[in-house]
Amino acid sequence: MVFRIAALLFALAPVAASAAPPSLHVGSDISYAPLEYYAAHSKHVQGLDYDLAQAMAAQLGDRVVFENHDFNSLITAVNRGQFDFVMSAMSDTRARSKRVDFVDYFLAGSGMLVAAGNPHRIFNLASLCGMTVDLQRGTSQESAVAAQSKACTQIGLKAITVKQYATDDEALKHFLAGESVAHISDYPVIAHLARTLEGGRRYAVAGRQFGVVPYGIAVSKKNPKLRDRIQAALRTIIENGTYDRLLQKWGLQQGSMRSAPVNAGTKFEN
Repeated sequence: MVFRIAALLFALAPVAASAAPPSLHVGSDISYAPLEYYAAHSKHVQGLDYDLAQAMAAQLGDRVVFENHDFNSLITAVNRGQFDFVMSAMSDTRARSKRVDFVDYFLAGSGMLVAAGNPHRIFNLASLCGMTVDLQRGTSQESAVAAQSKACTQIGLKAITVKQYATDDEALKHFLAGESVAHISDYPVIAHLARTLEGGRRYAVAGRQFGVVPYGIAVSKKNPKLRDRIQAALRTIIENGTYDRLLQKWGLQQGSMRSAPVNAGTKFEN
């Protein structure tokens, strides 16, 4: 009888739940489609950065939790330990790499949005001589187009007419109204617009991106062990094809990197 009671008590005893994997907290400015943004009418995070982080987490054996934060103070926050790392379409620049280490994962420059079929045959900046474009004032795109316009006139071609606006959204509205032949902005944004505007049927990315610099995953210099774990996980998903599948999912194949270098941004700066 004693044995039966003991067996019954054992059967009724709660089964210990398996321990949840540890969490890594990721700082991100979740407002930059298609890299990281909230799904419509929800707080569900989506985008290439989010998907890549989840794929790397599977290799690390950890959970990753994205937390929204002001972009301009992300580096300060990761250095004071508020986040384990930052993944927020952050360019790996010489100045930033003095404060944090970057594991580089994506090449991002500028791109041009044109009508489907590319009726004006725009393939690079040199194709724009004599044409009208729009862009956001004060951006690297403004400088690049101004330099190209000068080059156009130096060889006897017409200058580029540039319509400049305070925001990228405002510039886009004028392009959609037919006031320019190309909308120039960051390549990931242009690629996302081509895929999503009018069901992806009316607009396309012209040529290849230009002015390329790498995006990097920012880790505190005090945490080289985590930096190396992230680098190894990224290399694994590049090698097993997950990385390419996610780039294709978001229409960002032009940004592909075939390695996961640390602090390589300085190689792209003048």
